[in-house]
Amino acid sequence: MNLDLRLPMGGMFTLVGLILTVKGVTSWGSDIYDRALGVNLNFYWGLVLLVFGLVMFFFGRRGQKRALLAPPEEIPEGEVRRGHGH
Repeated sequence: MNLDLRLPMGGMFTLVGLILTVKGVTSWGSDIYDRALGVNLNFYWGLVLLVFGLVMFFFGRRGQKRALLAPPEEIPEGEVRRGHGH
């Protein structure tokens, strides 16, 4: 099994970031931001999470492509591979 954890994590952070960014854009100028000194935290943190999620997803895809292109590791007959190392 060749699952890179950066892929689902990137997808999750991208989705949450997208939701927060859209929420921040649609509620821009609302009275609720008066309590937060006029700062739209939904929008800014949504952008941060969106960028982080896209970076994680990009590196996950890149790592998965490299793993698929790498030649398979030869295991001598009779030896059992345990974990990631030798």
